[in-house]
Amino acid sequence: MSAILEFKGVRASYDGAVVLDDVSFTIEEGSTVGLVGRNGAGKTTALLSVYGVPQVTGEILLDGTPAGRRRHEPAARGVSLVPQGKRIFGNLTVEENILLGRASRRRGQWSVEAVYELFPNLGRGAKRPGTALSGGEQQMLAIARALLAEPKLLMLDEPTEGLAPVVIDELTAALREIRSRGTALLLVEQHIGMIRALADSFLALRKGKLAGSGPVADLASREVQEVIAL
Repeated sequence: MSAILEFKGVRASYDGAVVLDDVSFTIEEGSTVGLVGRNGAGKTTALLSVYGVPQVTGEILLDGTPAGRRRHEPAARGVSLVPQGKRIFGNLTVEENILLGRASRRRGQWSVEAVYELFPNLGRGAKRPGTALSGGEQQMLAIARALLAEPKLLMLDEPTEGLAPVVIDELTAALREIRSRGTALLLVEQHIGMIRALADSFLALRKGKLAGSGPVADLASREVQEVIAL
């Protein structure tokens, strides 16, 4: 397998305040990786660093070449982000929100009809305002929009936050289907059950540094739990 995303000695900061310090890891084609750690460990910053939101030094590579600093570039090169907080546009319908994903101009397997098959509730509410949906449906909408960009790597930031267990089960099933179609996943998530259900491996951040990594089964070890306080 080849690497879709590589961090090499990445240091990320906001106005001089260092959040990530000398972080290196690789996400390979078709893999599912859980990024775990306490609140404030730098997980969200790691995702945003791909887009050049913080000040970044070191190397971030997409398919072996520098990611660049233009924020639209990762999507054009096959990396999509489902951000924390969903960022649904209330002045657009569900379907119009989904179609925003086409801005990347990539072509592939995902269509509006395909995401409606994955998330039937979105199809039933296609003409409703995006913000009229429930919290779980809005999370599904954010994922559907990201899929329309035809990602090779889908990054998700706390997708289960505030959701009921039954909705988390639905999202887990949908992400399993997305993974089965060959899309790599990088999952920032406090719901460790979801990571255990989906991921092949994990990366653990502690105070901005990579504190551990390994197969997802190792998340159950006392040593790892003490590092990341799960």
